[in-house]
Amino acid sequence: MLNTTLLHPEILEILARGGHHSLILIADGNYPATTKRGPNSTVVPLQLMPDVPTVAEVFQAILGSIQIDAVQTMGVDRDDSYAAATPGDPPVWEKYRGLLKAAGSSCVLEPLLKWDFYTAVDSADHILTVQTADTQPWANLLLTIGCRTFNSTT
Repeated sequence: MLNTTLLHPEILEILARGGHHSLILIADGNYPATTKRGPNSTVVPLQLMPDVPTVAEVFQAILGSIQIDAVQTMGVDRDDSYAAATPGDPPVWEKYRGLLKAAGSSCVLEPLLKWDFYTAVDSADHILTVQTADTQPWANLLLTIGCRTFNSTT
């Protein structure tokens, strides 16, 4: 039996094949995972019912399994029609910051505006999309895998 919080066999297999600079997208329930992904990405759908699981729950499991060098969020584009519903930082970002701190990570959230986020995902380095059922706005995360040799970001 694995001694990790992450138990999903397909996700573990893809993470094990990933290397330094590989990208992992943890997508919310509204993210167009079929069309906005890299050419080498596998989509693992986990939607069971609204908000089960959330991006934060998947993020927590992945943080306990691999070294992460960077965490990019889908930033709020103030010209977007949905931006008015989120006047400041999306509330979920504070949850992500808490998870990073609890994991002992020195990573900080780096917002990328929506269309720049989609461009960053459309990379040959993108190996995995975990599609969640998260209904919170602006919940998407793009993670960059680090090296297990180092304990801090590089």
